Amino acid sequence: MSLLVLITKASCTNTTMSEEELNYPIVLNPDPINLSLTPESEDPKSERPRPIKKVTGWEISQTDKEIVKLGEIFCKQLRRKLKNTNNHGIDGFLELFTSHLMKIGEKVGISVELDQLEEGYVCKLIGKLGRLMGRDVKSLIPEACIVFEVWDVLESLVTNGLVEHSCTSNLIHNLIEKRKSNLIDLCVKHLSDIQTYELMCILKYFLLLPDDGYESLASVRKDWESQALLVIEKASGSGKHKSLAKDASLLVMLAHDGFSVTELCLHSLLSSPHLDEVIFSVCIGKLNGEELKALIRYLGKWLRKYERFPQVGPCPKASSALGLKVCDRIPTLENVIKCLGLVVDEHFSSLVLQSEIQKELRSFEGIVNSLASEARLCGTLTILTEIL
Repeated sequence: MSLLVLITKASCTNTTMSEEELNYPIVLNPDPINLSLTPESEDPKSERPRPIKKVTGWEISQTDKEIVKLGEIFCKQLRRKLKNTNNHGIDGFLELFTSHLMKIGEKVGISVELDQLEEGYVCKLIGKLGRLMGRDVKSLIPEACIVFEVWDVLESLVTNGLVEHSCTSNLIHNLIEKRKSNLIDLCVKHLSDIQTYELMCILKYFLLLPDDGYESLASVRKDWESQALLVIEKASGSGKHKSLAKDASLLVMLAHDGFSVTELCLHSLLSSPHLDEVIFSVCIGKLNGEELKALIRYLGKWLRKYERFPQVGPCPKASSALGLKVCDRIPTLENVIKCLGLVVDEHFSSLVLQSEIQKELRSFEGIVNSLASEARLCGTLTILTEIL
């Protein structure tokens, strides 16, 4: 019997998982389980040994069972609270969530030495114990955070990578409805599985932000300003990273000065390493006239910045060496040119018909030619250096 036939036969075997097995969304420690597995014994009447053997002895550890049981109880209690949000409200939710995390810690033997009266206590618990939560709990917590408007807890879930893929679309939609622009920007930086529809919503949102959406962006501007002050301090000081700090200061200056707070959020979008060019081109293709103008004006600012400061380039080491996280969220010239190319490709016919946009694009011609000449010169020098 061939290997393919054996696999097909095994997959068609009418075996069903027990109810107990179906209740486990995550296996916390597979090592003891793997050690207890034993292969099925050979049939003495068989002429040749089977290349594939079933294994028996699969059993989840007692600790894992208890943790999953805790998750089931927690989800039932939280769903009841979500049906009646007036009952204890935010305090009740935080108390329930904190208690659940602490119980998980006790089960796995992790002691958390934190003062419960300390500010951000729940968020710190998430950082230490959140990865041990089951998938069902992870899916329900973001929903509860939005219902009770506990934004610091939701931010902690996003930054710790605890938002499930299945929750992404609903999360983005709700944040846009709530005008939580700063959290949308955070999702762009931390969620690698944002799909076409969510990406399009985010792009449209930041290109034409509603009037009542600016209030929540104060923290974004504050974050950039604090990073700008930090890089000035590093560049004016002394030490082995002074040269890197000077390069980073120019880059941060380019990205900060002259850009609106919504455009600072667009920086994160364009510079994201998770941005899929095919998906992004589809999103750009669905922009209306006003959104397209806003995007072209934004790209124009970047082209003029890079023409004026051609010596400025990426500083990937600045984030780890100097603590300048914004350096990872600044579009390169390549990012900008690619985006502009997608705009022309997706909207060529409408760009030809709109005189206002034509003027803006014509102004780019001299800038692009200048940058292209600079690139050719640098390329020639690089080749010459290699030959020498």
